Amino acid sequence: MDRLIENAPCGFITLAKDSKILSINETLVKLLQYPSSEELIGKHLNIVLSNSSRVFIQLYFLPLIKAKHSVEEMYLSLMSANGEEIPILLNASLQKNNEIICVIVPMHKRNALEDELINARKAAEKASHEKEKALLELEEALKILKSQQQELLESNQQNAKFKLDTERELQLAKKIQETALTQNIINDNIKILSYYHASKALSGDIYGFYQITPEKYGIILLDVMGHGISSALVTMSLQSLFQKLISQGVAPEIVMRELDGYLHELFQNNQDAWHYCTAIYLTIDTSTQTVEYINAGHPPAILQKKNGVLEELLATNPPLGTFENISFQSKTSSYTRGTRILLYTDGVSEAFMPNTLHCLLSGSSLVSLAETKELIQKALEDEANKFEKYNNDDQCFILIEL
Repeated sequence: MDRLIENAPCGFITLAKDSKILSINETLVKLLQYPSSEELIGKHLNIVLSNSSRVFIQLYFLPLIKAKHSVEEMYLSLMSANGEEIPILLNASLQKNNEIICVIVPMHKRNALEDELINARKAAEKASHEKEKALLELEEALKILKSQQQELLESNQQNAKFKLDTERELQLAKKIQETALTQNIINDNIKILSYYHASKALSGDIYGFYQITPEKYGIILLDVMGHGISSALVTMSLQSLFQKLISQGVAPEIVMRELDGYLHELFQNNQDAWHYCTAIYLTIDTSTQTVEYINAGHPPAILQKKNGVLEELLATNPPLGTFENISFQSKTSSYTRGTRILLYTDGVSEAFMPNTLHCLLSGSSLVSLAETKELIQKALEDEANKFEKYNNDDQCFILIEL
């Protein structure tokens, strides 16, 4: 690597098409606290990424770099050799030889602190020369403060009432949102169970499963970016659309195309309000024993065959609402009696270490579907009790037994 790049004041790394590290400069090696670049070259990029960044790279960075050949100012977190999380900005470009060149700039919150120190020093110098003036101003400030305290007291009383009214409205909206969720389906051909937990009063996760014909079922799971009221409004508008399309037996490609087009039309004149969402849609035909699916940037569903073999239903398209005029194409897989499928949002996968869901599914293959659901739900609750940060995302999963 060129000497100037080797010691540049920013990180520099090149990746192969399969995300393995081809080269890395000394600046980034030191930032990651590794003894030498030899310990990183040839390894998968995941070795220096936090858990959440691994998911982000897979679902957003790689589709974007393939579609646009460049990524600018993507905010991620690296993980140093001693486990320290390092926030960074990532710029990348895809070369003709399929190598990905990345420039990494560490984010350090130093400017605000330096400004405060400079302002404090100026204020101290000014105070030493104008002490008498400062005392007079202080007396006047105390008078104003007393007046403001009274105003604040009155404002707090009004805010308390507003907060109470708002919480009541949010609880009502939450009940309406939960009422829109479909109920479990249990019959001789299929069992579908669900788990739903909102991080706030309202959720950005939404799902639905429907019996289209006596032999055919449609299952969809969406995760709108963000949390709270704005995301919930988008989910409810999407829910009314996909419920209509799926109930009419519309093909998976058309369902996803209509949802994607709706998001583009909804935010075409307001980029500040723009939301995208990940989604996975399955149709299951119990007469032909086939599963047809489209995965739009969503965490991969896990299909567990009767013999215990696990298969992932990986992303087939970018998230909905990201790129216009996307061509959606479904994939089809056959199944045998006893096959199980787990669909989930990133709030579930990010609560665990990698492959935890695979282990939970494999370890519960001999118990009922309801017991498997309880096992995953308890694991989520245990993680939430240990690490409060995992309560910051909506959590939803669907279990299917064929």
